[in-house]
Amino acid sequence: MSSAWDFGPLGVELANNIKNAWWRWLVYERDDIEGIDTCIIQNRLVWKYSGHEATFNDPLVDCRTCKGRFRYDKLDEYHCPKESSTRVGKGKECDLTDPRQFNLMFKTTVGAVSTEDDPSALVYLRPETAQGIFINFKNILETTRRKLPFGIAQIGKSFRNEVTPGNFIFRTREFEQMEMEYFCHPNDAARIHQEWIDAFLQWFKDLGISEKNLKLHEQTSDELAHYAVRCVDILYRFFPERPDEKAQFDELMGIANRTDYDLKQHSKKAVDEHGNRINLDSTEDLSYFDPITQERFYPYCIEPAAGVNRTVLAVMMDAYSEKISERGEKRVILKLKASLAPIKVAVLPLAKNKPEIVSMAKAIKKDLMKNFRTVYDDTAGIGKLYARQDEIGTPFCVTVDHQSLEDNAVTVRDRDTWEQDRINTSQLRDYLNKRLSEK
Repeated sequence: MSSAWDFGPLGVELANNIKNAWWRWLVYERDDIEGIDTCIIQNRLVWKYSGHEATFNDPLVDCRTCKGRFRYDKLDEYHCPKESSTRVGKGKECDLTDPRQFNLMFKTTVGAVSTEDDPSALVYLRPETAQGIFINFKNILETTRRKLPFGIAQIGKSFRNEVTPGNFIFRTREFEQMEMEYFCHPNDAARIHQEWIDAFLQWFKDLGISEKNLKLHEQTSDELAHYAVRCVDILYRFFPERPDEKAQFDELMGIANRTDYDLKQHSKKAVDEHGNRINLDSTEDLSYFDPITQERFYPYCIEPAAGVNRTVLAVMMDAYSEKISERGEKRVILKLKASLAPIKVAVLPLAKNKPEIVSMAKAIKKDLMKNFRTVYDDTAGIGKLYARQDEIGTPFCVTVDHQSLEDNAVTVRDRDTWEQDRINTSQLRDYLNKRLSEK
C-alpha cells in the first residue's frame, strides 16, 4: 500500500480548485459540453466490449534472483533490489523470466451470495472514466438534444493494479481523472483534435505552469493504443534532477483521436467466445443521425484525459520557490495562482493577548470568508505566521495591530513581494478582490 496517499486539509483544497478550474472552463464557459457522473462498478460486458478484459495488460518479468517483478517495457527505469546501482535491464545480477501479460483491472464480486468462482458475479473497478461516457452517449444525445460536435465531461476515480507505482503521487493504483470525450464528424476529427491539443497546452499555462516545463510528444505507431489514429501527450518536467533533459519529462495528460472505435464496440450484441448469443440485455446502436444531411454514422471521438494527481504535482512543483529573508533565513514560497491557492487570505492578530485586536481580527475573518477562503491564526509570532502562509501559497495576509484600533485600517502583505499596503477595513474586500484577480 506504499502508493496510497491521502489528501489533507490543504491538499484537498488544491485538488478541488484544480478540478473546479477544469470543470468551469469546459462545462460552464463553453456551450458545447455537458457534464456527467457515472458508476465506478459497471456491467462486466462494458469492459468486454471496450477491449479492456482482453488487452488491458502490462508485460511483466520476474527476477529469479531478487524475486522482484518488473514491467518488461520499462526495465531500464528500475534498479535491482540487490544491487541498487544496477539497472534491471542491464544487470547480470538479474535472471529474468520470459515476459507474460498481467491484466491491470481490479476484480470484485457483486451480490449477497456471490463468490469468486461465479462468473456472473464478477465485476471490475473501472480503469478509466471514459467508458461510462460512451455507454451514456445515447442518453445524453436524447436528453440534451445535442447536435454534433459536442462533448461529455467527467471527473472521477479510476483504479489500475499498477505493478510498479511510485514517485509520490505520480503513479498510484487509485487516482482521479478529468476526462472529456468530444464527438464529431469523422471529416472534422483531425482539425478538432489539433484544436484541443492547443487549447489544453494553454490551459496548463493558465494554471501558472511555466512554458519551459511543458512540451508536446507525438506518440509513435508503436506507442499508440489500438483504438487511436493519433495521440499527443503533454509532458511536464517532473524529474529535473535527471541529467538527460529528455528523461526529465513525463506524461501530464494525453489527447487522443479514438476514431469511432468505442461507439462501434458498444453497439455490438452480446456474444460469448464461441459467437453464441449470451442471454443478457443487448447493446444499443450508438450511431448518430444527422437530420440536415440525412446521414447516419458513428461519430469520431477526441479524448483529452488528465490526471488530478499529476496536475496537482505539476502545479506544486512549478509554484515552489525559495527566498532569503532579511535575517538571512531561507524561506519557501509556494507561488500558486490565486484561484488555485487552498487559502486566499489569512487574518493575523499582531498581539493575541489583546482582546480588542483579537476581536477585530476575528470579525474581519468572518466578513471576508463570505467571499474568500479565509483563515485566522494566532498560534505564533507574526514572522512565523507569515512564513507559514508563504509556504502553503496563501496570496495575502491581513494583519491587525494596535494602530488598527485607532484608524480602522489593516496591513495587507503580498506573498510574492513581501510588500505591505495599509488599507481601511471598509475598502478591504474590494482591494482583495482586485488583487486576487491579478495573481
